Amino acid sequence: MEQTLEIIGTIVGLVYLWLEYRASIYLWIAGIIMPAIYIFVYYDAGLYADFGINIYYLGAAVYGWMMWKYGSFVRRKLHLRTEEGKQELPITRMPLRYYLPLGIVFAVTFIGIAWILIEFTNSNVPWLDSFTTALSIVGMWMLARKYVEQWWAWIVVDVVSAGLYVYKELNFTAGLYALYTIIAIFGYFKWKKMMKTGISD
Repeated sequence: MEQTLEIIGTIVGLVYLWLEYRASIYLWIAGIIMPAIYIFVYYDAGLYADFGINIYYLGAAVYGWMMWKYGSFVRRKLHLRTEEGKQELPITRMPLRYYLPLGIVFAVTFIGIAWILIEFTNSNVPWLDSFTTALSIVGMWMLARKYVEQWWAWIVVDVVSAGLYVYKELNFTAGLYALYTIIAIFGYFKWKKMMKTGISD
């Protein structure tokens, strides 16, 4: 059963990644289905931080949909630069003022999750599990805001996760994250091009 769910999650994950690559708002639909599947996969595998992050992903997908759909209206209200007449949130660079707060959020989350895993679970990979979880929390927030730099976070998460899942013998998921790494690199350059032209697929 676990392997069947893993295969289904992998397929949904590929759809999600393709939609993210194209900066399509419909990625958030796949973003609700995929974590709902992986909640069960990661719990059975003893990846408790990854299990927890997928609960977060469910809520983040709803937030992401709302931000992408109505984010430009919010930015105009805040007097941030955006295209007039365009409601959907545009791709932009992340303002420098966010780097330090996000770095602090990452560090605190990373250490906090690692401590919880060490003290209260039987996880044998607490530091790697907490690292990918903490960075994913930051990356998902950046994605919801449609910042092009979100791809940097996902490239690191994908590389580390691919190795982690090979170790945990989740081979389909490991293959998915290896593919994620490659597409994330291309995704970064595609989003940069789309940001310059102001056109989403």
